[in-house]
Amino acid sequence: MRVEQLRGGHLESVHPFSAVAVRRGEVVARLGDPVGSTWRSAAKPFQLWCALEALGDPELGDEALAVGAASHTAEPRHLAIVQRLLARFGLRPDELRCAPHPPLHAATAQELLRQGERFTDLHNNCSGKHTFLLAAARTHASTRDYRDPDHPLQRRLRDRITHWTGFEPGLGFDGCSAPTFHMPIAGFARAWAEIAAEQDERLTRIARAMRAHPFLISGTGRIDLELSAGRQEPFLSKIGAQALFGLAFPERELGIAIKVHSGYEPALAVAIPHVLATLAPGAWRRPDDWPFGVLRNVAGDPVGKLVVTGA
Repeated sequence: MRVEQLRGGHLESVHPFSAVAVRRGEVVARLGDPVGSTWRSAAKPFQLWCALEALGDPELGDEALAVGAASHTAEPRHLAIVQRLLARFGLRPDELRCAPHPPLHAATAQELLRQGERFTDLHNNCSGKHTFLLAAARTHASTRDYRDPDHPLQRRLRDRITHWTGFEPGLGFDGCSAPTFHMPIAGFARAWAEIAAEQDERLTRIARAMRAHPFLISGTGRIDLELSAGRQEPFLSKIGAQALFGLAFPERELGIAIKVHSGYEPALAVAIPHVLATLAPGAWRRPDDWPFGVLRNVAGDPVGKLVVTGA
């Protein structure tokens, strides 16, 4: 299984991908040659689970939970919710340790530059997650940084990851400096099948909040948001860096993990629709204005396309 990038009808690059589907803990389908991957931002619902547990499941609305599991574009609505969460937990923005980067939404970044504003940790796409991690870490007596793999919160998270997936994860560090987890993508699919099963009250609460607010977990132009427009039944999707993608289908009790092995995220634009049609037929219909899969030059003219081959 691979995605080919064609420019002027000529092969320009090749991006192998694979997928695994799990139901009730058992692998029910595979596409391609699944290998291992780090979870990156696709782990956020599970990181939020551990933060909520440590915080004693505070009364929070769905918007707050969605942003806590988001890879957001730092548009004004995202930032307002993160700021409210910081105030709710008695935290300051300068206590976050995700580090600044420009908003993923280009127009927002350009407007900040026009106004002479500087980028802060709030604009990091992981600032919602870090707000919850920081708040949860304060419930422990440990003086360690909440990003430290030996912090009690991070050890608890690894235990839960092992429980959900059946694999003891390898460790690395994400772009936001929080620990991230490596394992075969079958383990990742098992975790998303746990979401689909809706047997865990806290995980179900997180998933339903994310599903209800696709803009808040992503943002303008992001594939998670655009994918939600074609849903024919309830399902949740979440991207992780380096082209990892997770989906949970509660009506089917099905979890799916997709990985483009080159890490080329634009290839997901055609890999995801192919996997959905094959492993969850009828769950999604491509919107008429689906914006992905066409290569465009700087002027916006179409110059090529992405196609799935080897099916």
